[in-house]
Amino acid sequence: MIVERIMKKNVHTLLPTDTVEHALHLMEEKNIRHIPIVNNTQQLVGIISDRDVRNGLQAALYENSAQEDLQQPLSKVMKTNLLTGHPLDFVEEVAATFYEYKIGCLPIVQDSKLVGIVTETDLLYTFVQLTGANQPASQFEVKVENISGKLAEVTSILKKRKLNILSVLVYPHQDEQFKILVFRVQTMNPTGVIHDLQEEGYEVLWPNLPGVTS
Repeated sequence: MIVERIMKKNVHTLLPTDTVEHALHLMEEKNIRHIPIVNNTQQLVGIISDRDVRNGLQAALYENSAQEDLQQPLSKVMKTNLLTGHPLDFVEEVAATFYEYKIGCLPIVQDSKLVGIVTETDLLYTFVQLTGANQPASQFEVKVENISGKLAEVTSILKKRKLNILSVLVYPHQDEQFKILVFRVQTMNPTGVIHDLQEEGYEVLWPNLPGVTS
């Protein structure tokens, strides 16, 4: 999945000449935590977060100069050393960027202009959809050899039960000779397919059903 499919395109922005007070009001009104700062041609020049605003207000109150600080331009407080993404970036790559740099949002830029924004909430919602966790289903984990063809073999067993697969994830096993396949399927009773897998010699790591050895 590419970023263009999940990014917010209707982005609330401000100019570098707008004030901190303006940013604070916009965050409260739109219930947002980050505001990209653009110039008159929609080129991204900075970003400000609710944390920046709060920290600035706390410092201003401590120095008894709150009103003056509220009226200062965003150009003085915005972050300008920015990470950006492209609409054709993969969502997985963007998630890795969030994790590596501990950021809360990522402006999306195309042809030097701001075209969208992705937040932590957007990523979480996307992964919920990708895994099918928002739909009634059963999940089970199968340990397989780390060789080609194993995914096809397991899915063929599911096919015999006419089970609809919502998602498949592949995790590394502590032993590099194996990997773990995690399935979410549209059934509320996975007992039958678990027995089928075990009869074919597969080790089912989860669920550990009472009376059923894996």
